[in-house]
Amino acid sequence: MARYNKIFAGPVDQNKPQVQERICAASILPGTALIESGANFAQAGAAAATKVYIAQDNYLAQKGVDDAWLANDRIIGMEPLDEQFFNVRVPTATNVARGANLTTNAAGKFVVATTGQRVIMIAEEAYNNTSGADQLVRARKAQPGIVVP
Repeated sequence: MARYNKIFAGPVDQNKPQVQERICAASILPGTALIESGANFAQAGAAAATKVYIAQDNYLAQKGVDDAWLANDRIIGMEPLDEQFFNVRVPTATNVARGANLTTNAAGKFVVATTGQRVIMIAEEAYNNTSGADQLVRARKAQPGIVVP
């Protein structure tokens, strides 16, 4: 079970983030990274180098954060802004420190960035995922162009 019940985490005094709705050929869990693929979305790969969207929970169908969007569904991708918080999906056995630089793995999940990788998000909390399942970790968008030295 997820630690949080929403992907967009605020601030609550702002409107929801800007979103794009597109078809995605793969099954996608909320909180994972999406990239543009022509007129559609695709699951982001390792150290995604293009604009990244965060897959929103399917609240329109009253689904939770652990319910995947089905393949070939119209998925909602949120555009992260610097001042907004998101709960992003990290795989099991991932130890995240507050302030850690996060990038994507081959499954579009967020992992700690290593030397030479693009930083996409910055962790806003510490969490050691020993739960045996993917978990959501609070993060915010990194400044553009940051690469781990």
